[in-house]
Order: sequence, then structure tokens, then C-alpha cells
Amino acid sequence: MSTVKIQAWWRGTLLRRALLHAALGAWVIQCWWRLILAKLMETRRRVVLETFLKEERSAVRLQSWVRMRCARRHYCQVLSAVHVIQACWRSHTCTSRGLIKGHYRITTRELHLKLEILLGLGPCIMTECTPFPIKL
Repeated sequence: MSTVKIQAWWRGTLLRRALLHAALGAWVIQCWWRLILAKLMETRRRVVLETFLKEERSAVRLQSWVRMRCARRHYCQVLSAVHVIQACWRSHTCTSRGLIKGHYRITTRELHLKLEILLGLGPCIMTECTPFPIKL
């Protein structure tokens, strides 16, 4: 009878040892798999972040280009108005001194300009309304 008890104890010990080794092996595999999943998630996160950054940089570059074009168009309009005023002033040959009177009004969206150039030949009145393309 004692032999049967000793054999049962020994078989139980072998079984517990085998179960412990199996549990440790499963635990090692689970740790390794969690590490692999974490690396995959980090790689995916980095790819998504890089894609987002490329799109944001492209949008910022496009917006700055559009703002530059609007500012350039506004500058060209003002330069054209200056050339018109200068041409008008230079084309009048006056014997006496001329007089320039002007009024301007600036709103949030446009510049209203009214110039009255009085020369010996007669008045030259110019009105210009230039919209601001850039929001203030």
C-alpha cells in the first residue's frame, strides 16, 4: 500500500512539474506576442503620424502660396493705381502750381481713395476702391 502512495505522489510531482513547464512556456509565448503587437502598433502609429504630417505640411504650403498670390495681386492693383496717378500727373503740363486734395477711408475690407488734382487745365478726379484680399 505504501508503494502505491509513493508512486501516486511521484506521478503527481511529475504532472505538476509538466504543468508548470507548460504554464511557463505559455507565459513566455504570451510575453513575446505582446512585445510583437506593441512593435506593430508603434509602427502603424508612426506611419499614420508621418502621413498626417505630410498632409499638414502640404496644406500649410498651399495656403501660404494662395496668401502670397492674393497679396501679390493686391500689390499689383495698387501699383497699377499708382502708375495711373503718376501718368495722369505727368501728362498735365501746367503753367501754375497744381493742388492735390484727397480723402481716404479704410474699412476692414477695402480702401476707398478719392483724389482731386487741380491744375491750370481743369480738375482731374480719381476714385478708387481697392478690396483687401487678406483678412485682418
